Amino acid sequence: MTSETVIIGGGVIGLAIAIELKLRGTRVTVLCRDFQAAATHAAAGMLAPDAENISNEAMRSLCWRSRALYPDWTRKLEELTGLNTGYRPCGILAPVFEEAEGQGGREQGVGSREHGQNLSPLHRSPCPPASSPAYWLNKEAIHQYQPGLGAEVVGGWWYPEDAQVDNKALAHVLWAAAESVGVELKDGITVEAFLQQQGKVVGVQTNAGIIRAAHYVLASGAWSNELLPLPVRPRKGQMLSVRIPEFVPELPLKRVLFGQDIYIVPRRDRLVIGATSEDVGFIPDNTPEGIQKLLQAAIRLYPQLKHYPIQEFWWGFRPATPDELPILGTSYCQNLTLATGHYRNGILLAPVTAALIADLILEQKSDPLLADFHYSRFQSKPSTSTPMLTHSANFSNGHRPAISPQQPSLSIQDSPLIIAGKTFQSRLMTGTGKYRSIEEMQQSVAASDCQIVTVAVRRVQTKAPGHEGLAEALDWTKIWMLPNTAGCQTAEEAIRVARLGREMAKLLGQEDNNFVKLEVIPDLKYLLPDPIGTLQAAEQLVKEGFAVLPYINADPMLAKRLEEVGCATVMPLASPIGSGQGLKTTANIQIIIENAGVPVVVDAGIGSPSEAAQAMELGADALLINSAIALSPNPAAMARAMNLATVAGRLAYLAGRMPIKDYASPSSPLTGTITS
Repeated sequence: MTSETVIIGGGVIGLAIAIELKLRGTRVTVLCRDFQAAATHAAAGMLAPDAENISNEAMRSLCWRSRALYPDWTRKLEELTGLNTGYRPCGILAPVFEEAEGQGGREQGVGSREHGQNLSPLHRSPCPPASSPAYWLNKEAIHQYQPGLGAEVVGGWWYPEDAQVDNKALAHVLWAAAESVGVELKDGITVEAFLQQQGKVVGVQTNAGIIRAAHYVLASGAWSNELLPLPVRPRKGQMLSVRIPEFVPELPLKRVLFGQDIYIVPRRDRLVIGATSEDVGFIPDNTPEGIQKLLQAAIRLYPQLKHYPIQEFWWGFRPATPDELPILGTSYCQNLTLATGHYRNGILLAPVTAALIADLILEQKSDPLLADFHYSRFQSKPSTSTPMLTHSANFSNGHRPAISPQQPSLSIQDSPLIIAGKTFQSRLMTGTGKYRSIEEMQQSVAASDCQIVTVAVRRVQTKAPGHEGLAEALDWTKIWMLPNTAGCQTAEEAIRVARLGREMAKLLGQEDNNFVKLEVIPDLKYLLPDPIGTLQAAEQLVKEGFAVLPYINADPMLAKRLEEVGCATVMPLASPIGSGQGLKTTANIQIIIENAGVPVVVDAGIGSPSEAAQAMELGADALLINSAIALSPNPAAMARAMNLATVAGRLAYLAGRMPIKDYASPSSPLTGTITS
């Protein structure tokens, strides 16, 4: 399927963005792995930038802007659906216990927080910043204002502009609103990988096949770093609710209590209590320790709830970043926008995130605030000794591969090489055949810095010369095996050998390795691949779950057919295998690169580093080189040269070639010269 914009993530952020884009005239599809698992359901719905005492100025501004949008935003959603979001501009009360006095000047409004951190309630200062519209209530006033507070409460802050929304109601309203405006909603769809080509996302691999769009938005919360190398981790939050007993004549708690280590949110017939913050990965379920801590803190703050029956327990995974601030804005791919890492403020920030991201996508309008939440703030500066292409997973500015303003002027960024959802740092693959000894092969693989090594399954099985002990010769915890079907003359043979190759990879510890380099070569003189047999074998192997990397003639139509049946790459030959003739199929390879939605790996015929660089300058995603290295008088040195050529060619492609002219152009300007 193809859509104008695909949003990965069906929580409050993803749905809010989808609705905003759709209302502005864009065709939108939302891919949601599990609507009920979204962090939206694990929140309490507090809209509390003041009570949170957010010290980061940009974050505070973002939160205030979003809170101001809430009345109109929720009204619009309710008009679209006829459903109630439970939005209430109720204010929030933040009681303070006696020991908080020692933290500094309670009634004078003096407090301290570490600059730049958005701390959880466990570390909340009792004192708001001077810009917060807060009122101090002494002990007598706060107990009159809210009867039933614990005896240890000595005062508290009243935040009149904070509010709340029923988060679970909001989630269902957003889903219903998205449906009502025509957003295509797909629940139960797991995105497994981004398919990238030449600095753009060309599709997403899902459990339901490849889905394509003109633009993509990553809003998958705690699961975001399963798709991209972003510093987003799940932070588990446990919560519970207690039911207000029938003998209580009216709702005893009329406003949100935001304690120093707990919050209690009143709803119609229950009180919501939360929440823990646990860095335990994706470990599910409530725990006795977590629930005990919540209950102890809640009873200390509001003692009478110890008599209320427990109604429900639940948990969720909030997307936390190292600085607990969201990641918003452009990415290293020009058609991929990031909206993730909202941690505890996803509900609060939904309206402003939707507006800012829609402006960015549809109008290329980047609000100045977005600069404070760009992913690049987590990037470390590269070593000054290597100011070149430092790492294949580095990011660019989201418009095109470009010089990062935070790095030396020679640092050009690159998107990672991703094949079948697996990310590789090297764009050079090597082989294991034709070496004079196992030792030369080992030295060459090490010198090449490659991460993928292709292995002829039949030759390993038959212990052909040069392949004895190959399984033990390389460290398969660091190198990804690419079994190949070399020697197979028919589709049936290749399918059978591919299955053996998968088992061989498992025996070497690569349990999840389903890669196969598909070769069907009946021509024993020129070793040219059979296009019909290759297509037949590829169709069957894809059905069996293989990530198929087919070796083909440089045939653009065949390359497109193989991509359509689900191959993970296409691998056109530069010239016949082992010939060292270099690039003889340049025009066709350029067409394949231009039209491909999967990585293009130039395979066979490369004889020298200059030819390797030339292939990468065309825009190839990677190279596979064996003979040119193995048959060199000094294979290890040649392997290193091929590595440098691959990097140089990729760097040249990203930098962009100067235009070719029919006439000379002076290198030095002619104006401003000294004349006699």
